[in-house]
Formats: sequence, C-alpha cells, structure tokens
Amino acid sequence: MNTDLIAALRVRLGEERVSTAEAVREQHSHGEGHHAPSLPGAVVFAHSTDDVAQTLALCSAHGVPLTAFGAGTSLEGHVNPPEGGISLDLSRMTDLLSLHPQDMDCRVQAGITRQSLNQILRDTGLFFPVDPGGEATIGGMCATRASGTAAVRYGTIRENVLGLTVVLADGRVMRTGGRVRKSSTGYDLTHLLIGSEGTLGVITEIQLRLHPIPETIAAAVVQFETLADAVATAIDILQFGVPIGRVELLDDVQMDASIRYSSLAGLRALPTLFLEFVGGPDSVREQIAAVEAIVADRGGLGFDWHTDPDQRAALWRARHHAYWACLAYRPGYRAMTTDAIVPISALTELVTGVKADIAESGLTAPIVGHVGDGNFHTIILAPPTPEGLEQAWALDRKIVRRALALGGSCSGEHGVGLGKRAFMADEHDPVALDVMRALKRTLDPNDILNPGKMLPGNVRSDR
Repeated sequence: MNTDLIAALRVRLGEERVSTAEAVREQHSHGEGHHAPSLPGAVVFAHSTDDVAQTLALCSAHGVPLTAFGAGTSLEGHVNPPEGGISLDLSRMTDLLSLHPQDMDCRVQAGITRQSLNQILRDTGLFFPVDPGGEATIGGMCATRASGTAAVRYGTIRENVLGLTVVLADGRVMRTGGRVRKSSTGYDLTHLLIGSEGTLGVITEIQLRLHPIPETIAAAVVQFETLADAVATAIDILQFGVPIGRVELLDDVQMDASIRYSSLAGLRALPTLFLEFVGGPDSVREQIAAVEAIVADRGGLGFDWHTDPDQRAALWRARHHAYWACLAYRPGYRAMTTDAIVPISALTELVTGVKADIAESGLTAPIVGHVGDGNFHTIILAPPTPEGLEQAWALDRKIVRRALALGGSCSGEHGVGLGKRAFMADEHDPVALDVMRALKRTLDPNDILNPGKMLPGNVRSDR
C-alpha cells in the first residue's frame, strides 16, 4: 500500500479515521455474497462530503484505486476491492440533512439506512418505501439501483430519488437534480449515476421522495398446490389492475425453510404468496375482495388476511429472513443467490423451467421473489466443496441464460458487481457497451473508482 497516501490521509482526516488494522481491513474485504474476499490496503471512515472529496483527490493524485463501502450487504461483490487500495466507509454518514414535509421530500447522507430514516420520519406521517430487506444504506441502494418487496406499488430506488451529491474521481463535488418532481433541462445525470455501482463517482447525499403512510395496511397469505398456480395468480392480480402493495412468492422448499426458521404456524411447505394491501379502508377492502376472487379461481388453499401490526410484522420478517432461513436449512453449506427478471408474461415459464433445472442439478435451491414485477431469486445452497461450488455456478448460469432467452435481465436488483459481468455482453448491445466504457473513461480516466466491476473486460487496457 502507498505509505505516502496513508500519511497524507491521516494528516487531512485524522489518525483515528484511517485504519490499516488487519481486522478492519478484513471486515471491508467482502460483502454478503459468495465472492472471494480481497483485502484493501487501508480503510478510511468518512463523515462528510468534504471527507470523501479530500480522499478521492489524494487517491487520484497517487493513482490508488478506491472502493466505496456502506453496510456491506451487497451480494455481487460490489464492495470487494480486488485491486486493494482504499476502502471508503460511508456508514458514519447518517444525518438527515433537511426535511420538507409539505413537499414530501428530504435530503440524507449516504450512510443512513431505510430503517433508521423511517424511524426518524415516523411522527411526520411520511415514510420512505423502497424495501430491499436487510440493513442496506440508502447510498448503497442508489449505487446498485435497488428495489425490493414494495416496488410493485412504489417503484424502485430510481423512481424515488430526486437528486444527488456525488464526488467524482478527481475529488470534484457535483450536485445533480433538485427538489422538483420533474425537469426537462440538461442530461439526466441523477439516473445515470443510480446503478453505476461506484464506478463513476461516490454518492454522498441523496434527495429522496417520500410517501404518506397508508391509512390502512392489510396482509394476506395464500398457499397453492402448484408453483404454476401461485405464479399465475400473481400475474392475474397485476393484469386485473389491483393496486396491491406487495406480492411475494416463496416456493415449497423456501416455505419449509421459513416455517422452521421463523416459526410460521398454520402453514405448510407449499408454494405460497405473501400479499400486502395499502390505502384507505374502502380501497383495501376492494383490493382484498378482488384478490380473493382471483385466488379462488386459481385454486388457492384458503385466503387468510389481517390488519394486526404484529402479525403483519411477523409475516414480512419471515420474508426478509428467507436468506438466513436457507443457511439454517443446510448448515455448513454456502449460499449463492441468483437474481433474474423477465416480463411478467414470461414469469411462469421461467419459474417452472428453473424448478426443473434445480431438480436436474440435484442441489437444494429455494425460490423466493418479487413476482409483482417479474423478479425472483434462487438461493442455491452449495456443499462446501470445490465440486459443490462448481455445481452451484453451473445452475446459476443456466438460470440466468434462461431469463435472458425470455427477454429478461441477468439482474433485477442486485446489480452487476463482479458476479454478473460475464452476462453484460449477452444482455446489452455492443454499441451501448462502447458508450458505457466511454462514460467510464471520461469520468474516471485513471480507472480508480471501483475498478474491475460492472463492465466486461479491462477498462484500463481499453484506454
């Protein structure tokens, strides 16, 4: 590691904010995915946009790569620093910078989590709805273009960001967008940077769109004899125009794991939909009646719904704990989480095809997903052997290629990182990839921002 850079960072930021301790570096060597860890040379803890700007200016001057780090929840290796360098930890940047209740917007630092923000907002009657599960930071959610369980009603992070503060590779600070809900001026730099995974700049502040807390919230669970019936029901709900809040699918294997892990009483290991209805009391009742009729037509096994907050919380806690339920289901196994999305008309074909692929592989691989927008995940549980990992990789590739063949994407919400780079050339037009590389070279000519991520090939050698 460049000792001159570390010395300069300590002078600028203070000794306590620049760590070369092995334990701290190891903590910042990986996310929650299955990719091999790689140690950064040092970890810098930022408290402000100015801290980030000074760090990047010094990294640029010394030619040292930098990888941004939030909560470390990424699944595709976004926070792994394969070239070492600096891991820039933004988790201490947790302030609510401004709040405008009448306009339903706020500005936050990148290190705040959705849970913390909503705790602060709870007395305003407003909330931030994008819910990817876990304790992800808002900055990390922007960087990976996250979505989650509520996207079918409220949209993804992309639809809920009005503007950004971003530090560029040379340390310059750029503000994009503003507080208005629309503008027809200039290039849309805000949405260019959302999903850029820290390869074009480091997001430090976000102007967020907020939403009123619904007057009534109801949750329902319905089980099916077949996976195809469960998926078809979800598609019917959407095509009939029911303004539902969430539609989540758990297959029979995932339900078995979740019943054991989360103590879900009264449910069986069958394909299951978790549903949420939001709005005024009359609207919620109408939604429930419409969905109940659809469920009956599709052979659903009962329709249990309730408005009790504790019951709803238990249901969604079980859904968000699906990953941990899978790890407990096969102790000692490694979890490889796929992420694929298709147009909803192709969802039944994809899910049933993937189920057959899993059976053929001989692996245990629960399916769980946001079927309301055609997105689902397969949590492939690999035996802790090189052969087991290779089996899991083969199944992962088969699932992704199946999605691409149906007009889908290799990643609906987990991003590209290290794990999905191999599919970028399959999914994107060659000219589009050339433009992406050109943007990278323009904004980061020395390739110091999260190098080795997203774009196939070596951007440094492409210059």
